[in-house]
Amino acid sequence: MDHLSAIRLKEIETMIRRETAESGIIPQRSGRPLPNIAKLEQMVDLVKEILFPGFFSELKEEITPEHFSKQLESLSELLKDQISNGLYFTIEQAGQKTETDALQLALTFMARLPEIKRLLCTDVKAMYNNDPAAKSFGEVIICYPSIQAMIHYRIAHELLLLGIPLLPRIITELAHSAYGIDIHPGAQIGEYFSIDHGTGVVIGETCIIGSHVHLYQGVTLGAKSLVLDERGIPLNIPRHPIIEDNVVIYSNSTVLGRITIGRDSVIGGNVWLTHSVPPNSRIIQHRASMNKEKEASLS
Repeated sequence: MDHLSAIRLKEIETMIRRETAESGIIPQRSGRPLPNIAKLEQMVDLVKEILFPGFFSELKEEITPEHFSKQLESLSELLKDQISNGLYFTIEQAGQKTETDALQLALTFMARLPEIKRLLCTDVKAMYNNDPAAKSFGEVIICYPSIQAMIHYRIAHELLLLGIPLLPRIITELAHSAYGIDIHPGAQIGEYFSIDHGTGVVIGETCIIGSHVHLYQGVTLGAKSLVLDERGIPLNIPRHPIIEDNVVIYSNSTVLGRITIGRDSVIGGNVWLTHSVPPNSRIIQHRASMNKEKEASLS
């Protein structure tokens, strides 16, 4: 490389460093690695194998207690390393958590795996019961993108409850990218939850969803408006809907704000809803009608 090129590259390096320092959005690194997306994908895949043996990977041998123990050991190591990286990602927490803390959090999460499996099995049953096209529970587990998204969500939600930063968002965004279903890990979702088709569904951070709720594609459970602090930054306060038990929301409907959809209600397709509705409601989109003179001129 000639002398002038080297000087130019040094100028570019200086400008990039200055912009990085002045941007204020890139945290200073502590020398620790960031959470590894590929390793987190591997971790989710391993959880799938543990919870649903043979459904997501080829079983080359019988699942023995020794094989299962090795899987759990591998999961604990993956989790420990990635949780540690996640804890160090936030400047305020750097140095406050140790490798021992990360291992303890990993084991605490793994102790929740039986409950995660129970909830996922209710989701599978709900999807099977709500879709006449489903021929078996196994077909739902293997084929339905909503189940894949729910596996990611239920893993991420438990990690979030443990106070682990960054990892939950990465895990749910992996599902968002793969399946087009965007569920924030902070949402609270009850048992027997199902999403038919799934593409384009959005569920916000502070949503509370009861049991036996069924959504169709394109449903948005979002925020109507944001409350800002004195600096103009949105406050993280409850701003998404509460959906009570036994509610069905049909395709492309948008439910916004901290409103409540009462239990046993049905929200029809293409509805825009920004107010609460009582239990047993039936909300449909009213068809626009032309006046009689215009109708006559078109006949």
